[in-house]
This record gives sequence, C-alpha cells and structure tokens, in this order.
Amino acid sequence: MAYDLEEQEQLAAMQAFWSKYGTMLMVLLIVAAGSYSGYTWWKRQERVNAAEASGLYTQMQTAVAAKDNTKVQRIAGDVRTKYAKSAYASMTALMAAKSAFDASDLKAAKVHLQWVIDNGNDEYKSIAKLRLSGVLLDEKAYDEGLKLLATSFLPQFTGAVADRKGDILVAQNKIVEARTAYLAALATMDEQHPGRAVVMLKLEAIGGSVPETKAAA
Repeated sequence: MAYDLEEQEQLAAMQAFWSKYGTMLMVLLIVAAGSYSGYTWWKRQERVNAAEASGLYTQMQTAVAAKDNTKVQRIAGDVRTKYAKSAYASMTALMAAKSAFDASDLKAAKVHLQWVIDNGNDEYKSIAKLRLSGVLLDEKAYDEGLKLLATSFLPQFTGAVADRKGDILVAQNKIVEARTAYLAALATMDEQHPGRAVVMLKLEAIGGSVPETKAAA
C-alpha cells in the first residue's frame, strides 16, 4: 500500500512537472533536433562544395596548361561567384591573374589580384600584393607600387618585397636606394635561396657590391 501511495505521489509530481514545463521541453527538443539536422546538412553541403570547387580548380589547371585564357577567366569567375569563401577562390584568382598577365590583359590581372587582397588569407594576400606590385611596375605606376610594398606582409616575404622595391627604384633611376633595397633582400636570403643569385646579378648590374658571406664553421 505504501508503495502504491508513493507511486501515485511520483506520478502526480510528474504530471505537475509536465503540465508546467512540458511545452517548453518539447520546443527545446524540436530546436535541438532542427539544429542537428541543419548542422548535418551544412557539413554535407560543405563537402559537396569543396568537391565541386576542386573539380573547377582541376579544369583551370588544364586550361592554363593549354593557354586558354578565355576559359581560365570563366572558371575563375565561376569559383569566385559560387565558392568565394573556399581556399580555391584565392588559388584560382591568382592563376587567373597570371594567365591574364601573360595575355597582356593587365586590367583583368589587377582585378583578380585585388580580389585576393580583399578576401584571401594572410599568405594569399601577401602573394597577391607582391604580384600586383609587379603589374604596377609594368604599368610604370611606381609610386603606387612602392606604396603597396610598404603595407604589411608575412615575414617570409620580406626578401621578395625588398627585391621588388629595388626593381621599382631602378625603374625610377634611384640607383642608390635600389642598391640598399637589394642588399636588404640579400640579408634575408640564405645561400640556398632560389632568388639569391638573381638579386646578386641585379645588384652588380647597378654597380653594387655583393656582401661576402661568412664561411661555414
């Protein structure tokens, strides 16, 4: 009898609880289920988008190899429109910029590079700014190029930035400043750096002296 009474009390308490909080709990359960379903769908869609963007990137590589600039530009536009938040957007934009530059379409090259500067991660931004400074050099927009090189870059680009600065200064016939820039570039490059020999040649071409390197101990 005591057991039945205790059971009835528990049942009454449960009924009171559900009467007071049942609706709220059901809403919470529905929201949780909806959130999980939404998250699952989002992750699935993210994988699909990544696969599609990867496919377009592969198509772009083929178009670049075939020197089909028209197709390259079309694919870059598709990736930027549909998958702007993916890493492939910056990668294809950089490739499209190079293709446009090789096709003497500096305007298109600048558009792609500026997009990466505005939307890419720090590494892609540094690459795009360095390449855009090269386009500006070709356009003889020297002051604009130097201004761009004065912005922030990741540390690993320090040598390349100084090298490009030297190129622009040479184009401006500012030889003394150019030597300083090339020396700064060499100071950041070790003996195995692939660009070191080129910088040394440019420095010597404008009458500069290549600093002696310390012999290995």
